[in-house]
Amino acid sequence: MTTARQVDREILDAQWQELLAAASAARERAYAPYSRFSVGAAVRAASGEIYTGANVENASSGMTVCAERVAVWNAVSHGERSLAALALVTETGATPCGACRQVLVEFEADLPILVADTAGHTWFTSLAALLPDAFPRVNYR
Repeated sequence: MTTARQVDREILDAQWQELLAAASAARERAYAPYSRFSVGAAVRAASGEIYTGANVENASSGMTVCAERVAVWNAVSHGERSLAALALVTETGATPCGACRQVLVEFEADLPILVADTAGHTWFTSLAALLPDAFPRVNYR
């Protein structure tokens, strides 16, 4: 990951530790019988509340939903409209897919992101670094 900087988990502040733990717990609830690639995500809304999501696969792969989008839908369904941070846990330390990046931009264009693998490595990046030319959010208010 060229847009990320590795960080020692032990020096993460309490808020990042909490978000990472929530994402790790969400990963345990993933439904990934086809890919066997479980993903857990946790978003902290601007309100401070944490919302989690896990990937949910389907035999019709186009119906599969990523963990990041599940977490965002969870936050939005609770009335949130602004995100402050995302933690994502996968076996390999994968970053959000393009679709998830665009969904996240809708709620915070420069979202700080902590990516972690199951071996204990963590990296900080940002949504702006991962999606520098995002389709712009339109404010219809």
